[in-house]
Amino acid sequence: MGPDSVYTRFQLDGRDAAAAWGMKANEALRIPPHWSLYVAVDDANAAARRAAELGGKVVEAPFGVSTLGRMAVLADPTGAVFSIWHGKTLAGTGIAGERGTMVWAGLSSPDPAKASEFYSGLSRWRIAPGENDASGYLQIWNGDQSIGGIPPAGYRDPNAPPHWMPYFGVEDVDASKAVCAASAGKTLMAPTSIENVGRRPALADPQGSVFALFRKSRRS
Repeated sequence: MGPDSVYTRFQLDGRDAAAAWGMKANEALRIPPHWSLYVAVDDANAAARRAAELGGKVVEAPFGVSTLGRMAVLADPTGAVFSIWHGKTLAGTGIAGERGTMVWAGLSSPDPAKASEFYSGLSRWRIAPGENDASGYLQIWNGDQSIGGIPPAGYRDPNAPPHWMPYFGVEDVDASKAVCAASAGKTLMAPTSIENVGRRPALADPQGSVFALFRKSRRS
């Protein structure tokens, strides 16, 4: 990306699954290490304008990324930050929903209703409770695919800022948690099982970037 900046793609089976880049010194003073969620859009400029109309904030106005595409950094009305991406020569992730890739995205918001209204107005997502689910958990649907969810505000840590959490699929969450610990990572939430759904822990890498692992229940 330049004399002091490197962009690294993470691939599985030759397809892009995620990426990483080094934060600049001035960014590191203001922003902790983190995973950033990207949402594909048809037009980054139009999507940024629409986000502002819906009560969101344009953190970084749309800009071009070489010949790869165009992006912007936004925040929803409840404060969760995410990016939008209009791909040109780089469409985005080429593989998802598999072990070793992102399989889910969880939104921790103090106002799920306001967040749902914003994302439904910004994208093609449909956000609604799951069938026969009285817990208040909202599922995010992109067409006929369930891609994420929003738990009730009462479930979230009030000391944590609103945020998106990526979930990565693994074969064995307990074994992967042990690898994280052996690599100087931290366990923020011990592995827990959700009946007929799956098993997950919340972890942080050695630099503090937070993420979750997930193993789908064999019955689900």
